[in-house]
Amino acid sequence: MRALRFHAAKDLRIEDIPEPKNPGKGQVLVRNRFVGICGTDLHEYSYGPVFIPTEPHPFTGAHGPQVLGHEFGGVVEAIGEGVTSVKVGDRVSIQPLVMPRSGDYFADRGLFHLSTELALVGLSWDGGGMAEAAIVNEYNVQKIPDEMTDEEAALVEPTAVAVYACDRGGVSAGNSVLVTGAGPIGMLTLLAARAAGAAQLFVSDLNDARLEYAKGILPDVITINPKRDNVGDVVRSLTEGNVGCDVAIECVGNEHALKACVDAVRKQGVVVQTGLHPHENPIDWFQVTFRDLEVKGSWAYPTHYWPRVIRLIASGLLPAKKVVTKRITLDTAVKEGFDALLDPAGTHLKILIDLSK
Repeated sequence: MRALRFHAAKDLRIEDIPEPKNPGKGQVLVRNRFVGICGTDLHEYSYGPVFIPTEPHPFTGAHGPQVLGHEFGGVVEAIGEGVTSVKVGDRVSIQPLVMPRSGDYFADRGLFHLSTELALVGLSWDGGGMAEAAIVNEYNVQKIPDEMTDEEAALVEPTAVAVYACDRGGVSAGNSVLVTGAGPIGMLTLLAARAAGAAQLFVSDLNDARLEYAKGILPDVITINPKRDNVGDVVRSLTEGNVGCDVAIECVGNEHALKACVDAVRKQGVVVQTGLHPHENPIDWFQVTFRDLEVKGSWAYPTHYWPRVIRLIASGLLPAKKVVTKRITLDTAVKEGFDALLDPAGTHLKILIDLSK
């Protein structure tokens, strides 16, 4: 079968590899339908390996060359012994986190996403979404309802990141929320905040095209370009009492964006760090203490979020498909997908690869 595999930074190859067959006990064979290109995939392509192991992964044994793709869905083609939650023909979304199910401090407490032996399908597993098929564990598949499209099945994973970020920030009805970064996760976080009841939304980004796109998705969102305006000043000028927003969520992995969040949030507000920073970044800890702020990390998502996020998307409360700007084929994925998304002047947000073509 055809697959896109990571060999090294700037070295992605479309290759013919053996097709997976005969899923083992507790495993499911999925014929992949759509897969998204994630920011993490872009990091691997640009300067990886980051999460892709150079030595066999301690839990899965996987190492390069790695089939990429952890935002995907498809159709169940075969099931292994003991699988009961899905059957052949079911359409599914993939929850890509792989970890011990017990005997691990965090797994024993249901915090599977915090396992010290965590692996991810498409990054540290024998297979991924950027191939025609993949074998995953039963706990990695979640059946989707008829009203959800195959494209939306591939959007559950990034949407789960956004929903968890809002949960970490305690976003609730009537809140004012700033999101720094109008990329796919930032856009989905805006939509998740609105679905949670946030009444006032701000988004900052250096790319005017993305800010304009945000306006198209949420016409009442207040857009800020830090090249022209101070983010904190704008937020304070438009919030009750000029105190700042209730929650600020950093979705870039950028020092200036994080500092803008700390500056823009009100006293006793919450800052949530979602973007992955490539190196240490300082913030003004005096302000954190003096203004009684909460600063929280937000890593991935609890694995039990999948049914909830599926309901949010399928019901229309969180229209994740609005972030999709392009659909491509696997053969053109590097040039029309990865390179297009890394273009600083690019206008695309989420690009999906259609694996049926």
